[in-house]
Order: sequence, then C-alpha cells, then structure tokens
Amino acid sequence: MIFETHAHYDDEQFNEDRDELLRSMADNGIGTIVNVGASLRGCRDSIVLAKRYPFVYAAVGVHPDEVGDLNEETFAWLKDQFAYDKVVAVGEIGLDYYWDNESHDVQKKWFIEQLNLARELELPVIIHSREAAADTLEIMKEHAKGLRGVIHCFSYSAELAREYVKMGFYIGIGGVVTFKNARKLKETAAEVPLEQIVLETDCPYLAPVPNRGKRNSSLNLKYVAEEIARIRGLATEEVIEQTAINAKQLYNIK
Repeated sequence: MIFETHAHYDDEQFNEDRDELLRSMADNGIGTIVNVGASLRGCRDSIVLAKRYPFVYAAVGVHPDEVGDLNEETFAWLKDQFAYDKVVAVGEIGLDYYWDNESHDVQKKWFIEQLNLARELELPVIIHSREAAADTLEIMKEHAKGLRGVIHCFSYSAELAREYVKMGFYIGIGGVVTFKNARKLKETAAEVPLEQIVLETDCPYLAPVPNRGKRNSSLNLKYVAEEIARIRGLATEEVIEQTAINAKQLYNIK
C-alpha cells in the first residue's frame, strides 16, 4: 500500500467530495495519509481529519507564509495540539522567499522556534523551502542537528539533496518528478538512496502527468511511484514498498 506523506485534505478544494474521496483510498492502494497543517486553522482541521479517519495522521506546524499569525499566545496554542497521539510531526515549517508574505527575519525566527519545539517534543519535522536554499541549509545545520524529518517537495539540486541525506533527512518527491522539464528532480530521484525517499502529493496542488493542472489527490501517487521506478530501473512495487517503510520510520508509525 502507498504511504502518502504530505497532503492537505483540509483545503477548501475538497469541500464537495472530501469524505467520498478519503473513503475510496484503501480500494485504490493508498494505505496511510499524513495531513499537514500549514496555518493555525489547517492544524486544527488536520487533527479533526485524523480523529475521523483511522488511516489519517496529522502534522502540526505553521508554513512560512502564515507565520505572521504566530505570537506568544498562538504558539502556546500550537504546542497544546501535540497532546493528541495521532499528531506525528511538526510541519510544515521553513522558509519561502518566492511569495515573501512575511519578512525573512520573521520567517527565520518562527522556523527556528518550531525546530526547537520539535526537539523538545522529540518529533520529526516537515521542511518547506522555496527559493531559500542557502538560508534553509544554514538554519538546518545550526538548529536541526539530531532532528529527523523530510525536505518536502524537494526542488533543489541532487548535490543539496545528498547534503540533507547525510544529515539523516528524507527527500519528499511528488508530482513534479513526472514533468518533462524537471531535470534536477529527476537527477535527485536517480541519485538519492531509495531508502531516503518518501512519496507525497502536496494535494490539492502539483498533480503529476497525466493529470497536470487538475486538482491533485493521493490517488495520483501511483504515477509518481511509476516515474521513480522508471528513472531507477526498478519495479514500481519495489518503490511503493520501500517508500512506505521509509515513511513509517520517518513518522514512527507502526
């Protein structure tokens, strides 16, 4: 069964058919889903989904675009959400210099605060990094030593991927690997040990070929697994099995 390590089923794009879609997962080879909080509301809604569906787990964290909502009071609320036993990670957290919704200093402050929270709680982290390669790596080297986690929606070079693998992190690969122009990600998929790769969609975004441009869902992960298998010269089932093992280790799910 495929393990979906990063989804956003709390997104309003799923309002019309969320329950029907999620209940179809097992019949379509999707065994486990981690729904990832990106905002304070998203964290709350992710926990609601984890309570409703036995195969759904939650990650709680605030995306760099949303860290303007964090202060002493809201950060205390965020910390309280980890009391629920199906919260398996701190995320998604990191830096985003593409949208630049918040100043770089504010993004860095709350990135470090949430890394420290993960250390305190002994939980893995889900790292978002967009057009912020150097600053992300610098913060990770200083503040993420000894932590485990995943570099979500990896978009940098295979060389940088190897650097994170050396630090003990997994590389999250999704639909972009199926795009013709995704040369760097295809190289990463070829070079990173399969034992350090996990599958993800970031749905409802980034649907793979042949559904590029449409709403994404975990049902499309088979195309991601097929492309990684093609790149590496493996059977698709081998990719599915190993990435599921990796994901269970990442999130400490038995």
